[in-house]
Amino acid sequence: QVQLVESGGGLVQPGGSLRLSCAASGSISSINVMAWYRQAPGKQRESVAVITSGGSINYADSVKGRFTISRDNAKNTVYLQMNTLKPEDTAVYYCNCDITVWAGFRKDYWGQGTQVTVSS
Repeated sequence: QVQLVESGGGLVQPGGSLRLSCAASGSISSINVMAWYRQAPGKQRESVAVITSGGSINYADSVKGRFTISRDNAKNTVYLQMNTLKPEDTAVYYCNCDITVWAGFRKDYWGQGTQVTVSS
């Protein structure tokens, strides 16, 4: 079994910062792609940032220059540093990991989501 546990969400004023963390645990052989998605009320879930096992990174245009994704492979953890937050960043943020387990199969796993609210 694999679990993803997110932390770091909360309420922040416009222009502020938050750091999200997502730790994967369980029968993990390797973690391939790690990513953050978000879903605002009434909108579809969208990709925010992606980082591969090789270190390649992609960001949504809306967060480029403000958000930074990173990963600590020793801790099976992915981070999302969010700076200069805007009200339109308000959403539930989800961690997503493409994981190969010890049994040999590869699967997408999702975290439970963490609320980020940007408001004065």
